This record gives sequence, structure tokens and C-alpha cells, in this order.
Amino acid sequence: MTSNAEPGPTSGSGPVGVSGPTKSLWLRLLAVSSVAGGAALLLASLAALLLDGPAAALSSIFGGLLVMLFFAVSLLVGHFVGRTNPSGAIGMFVATYFIKVVGFAVVLFVIGAPAWLNSRWFVIGAVATVVLWQAAELYAFSRARLQIYNDPEAEETHNA
Repeated sequence: MTSNAEPGPTSGSGPVGVSGPTKSLWLRLLAVSSVAGGAALLLASLAALLLDGPAAALSSIFGGLLVMLFFAVSLLVGHFVGRTNPSGAIGMFVATYFIKVVGFAVVLFVIGAPAWLNSRWFVIGAVATVVLWQAAELYAFSRARLQIYNDPEAEETHNA
């Protein structure tokens, strides 16, 4: 294999194509992360079912689903706001995060924990989902192709 700095024929047998930016970045992150979150739910709830029974499995699923909902809202906001105002997406992430934290706190204090909830498996399900969700999100984001520069304009022949 040669580079442009070395003499000799260029590497490869054909032209290199342009892949372009990732279409619908936030929805792709949501899909990849949802699969990972679902795997965490499955693993944690199966362990809970085998060790402590159906209530523990439901507690684990409930904790994981709350985490998935919490993160999915942010990615959906990024998708819809990012299409029309990419520079305003970060501000909307911050506002959405604040609303989500306050909203979940209000729900937890007003409704409280159901009697059947096993708090240990609730936390295990939530933590497992957070870890796998975030790992998948980082992986998917590292594979995203973000266009930083505008495409070069077609060269026009100027005969001056």
C-alpha cells in the first residue's frame, strides 16, 4: 500500500467514494441504544426472575423502562430540534433534562413506590440499562459520520 507521499502506483483498484454524513443521527442512536437497553432489561429481569421471582423481574423491567424513557426523550428532542435548528439542540437538551428530572421527581413523590416494587431489582435493572444504553450510544456516536465542512462546489472553468 502506498500513500500520496510515496512514489509508485496508488493503492486500490478504483476510485474512493464519498459516504456523506449520517442521515438521522439521533434516530440511529435511539435505535442502537434501545436494542442495548432491551438486552439489559432481558438479562436483569431474567436474573431477577430466577433469584427472587416475578415481582423482582417486574421491578427490574420497570427500572430499566424508566431509564430508557428518560434517555429516549432526549434523543427524540435532538432529532426534531436538530433538523430545524442544529445550534439550538444543546440548549433544548439542557431544558429537556431539567424538565425530565423535575418531572420524574414529582411523579416519584406524588405517586410513590408501588407495594410490589423490589427496590434492589429496580436499581439493578436501571443501572444495567444505563450502562448498556450509554455504551451503545457512545459506540453508535463514534461510528457516525458528521459533516464538518461544506461540500466543495463544482469547479467552474474561468477563462480570464
